[in-house]
Amino acid sequence: MTPDAITMPLPPVERVRPGLWSVPVPLPNNSLRYVLVYVFETDAGVYLVDAGWYTEDAFAALEAGLDVVGATIADVRGVLVTHIHPDHYGLAGRIRNESGAWVALHPADAHLLHERYEEPEHLLDRVGTMLRRMGAPPDELESLQRAAMPVRSLVDAAKPDVELEDGARPELPGWDVTAIWTPGHSPGHLCFWEAGNRLMLSGDHVLPRITPNIPFHPQAGANPLGDYLASLDKLEPDDAAEVLPAHEHRFVGLQARLEQLRRHHAARFGEVIASIEAGVTTAWGIAARMHWSRSWDQIEGFMRRAAVSEALAHLRALEARGVVRELVGEPSHWELLDLPARAAS
Repeated sequence: MTPDAITMPLPPVERVRPGLWSVPVPLPNNSLRYVLVYVFETDAGVYLVDAGWYTEDAFAALEAGLDVVGATIADVRGVLVTHIHPDHYGLAGRIRNESGAWVALHPADAHLLHERYEEPEHLLDRVGTMLRRMGAPPDELESLQRAAMPVRSLVDAAKPDVELEDGARPELPGWDVTAIWTPGHSPGHLCFWEAGNRLMLSGDHVLPRITPNIPFHPQAGANPLGDYLASLDKLEPDDAAEVLPAHEHRFVGLQARLEQLRRHHAARFGEVIASIEAGVTTAWGIAARMHWSRSWDQIEGFMRRAAVSEALAHLRALEARGVVRELVGEPSHWELLDLPARAAS
């Protein structure tokens, strides 16, 4: 995305349905530009899905959006957070402090907060080990290891008051909302199904145009891409009239988009296998040969780490299917298993 696109005006506050609004909250220096916070009106006050980054601009935009709705921060009764990434969780603690609202999160993400945002040194050591196994060049290792640290200032790492399990029915008076656990983009990612209007609030799990980053890292679990693909299947039965994602824009055609995402990752699996067949056997080397939105030499810093982590997530998923195996080392090398096992996958 060009610098001009990043500085384009935000979309307006919109009434999605009677009593349900979307409020764009800006993301600083980020190509996604904004996160969409959804506001549910009730007789008891308003309830939010996601919160935005912990910046003054973001808080001011949220206040202004609530003013359009006819509410204030003090009227917020609950914040349902789809996952712990800073653009979704960052402001939740401040909103709670100023309103007394409860904050809800899936326990798989709640359990990661302390190590990720408060005392990350042990996590950084594990990230360093992961990068060496990936084959990261020594001259990039330290910067990549700490690439996510600047975002710590964009999060108030407040512990959630409510832990929402799969199938939970959070308190939103007058609305029929169910939490759907959809791990992959993060271990505790949640979507929210509003049955009365057949709306799927999809967080970062399903976006209309781009594909969410599905990384392998020390907090991601053994097979995050396998988890993600299985989570797509969990949304298949829901006949959504409209999908309300956390980025980009609302859209119709959930089932068609699910199939597009499956095909995308199937093509990625093909790229990984082709690279190994060509003799490129480290995660770093494989990532450099994969197709991204820009050329590999233009991907830097955290985005480069995210790309290699996604390549490794594809390798881990293929490993779980019996298609490849890791020859552990620094760096690790990956090899294809016999053709019958690959065909069975």
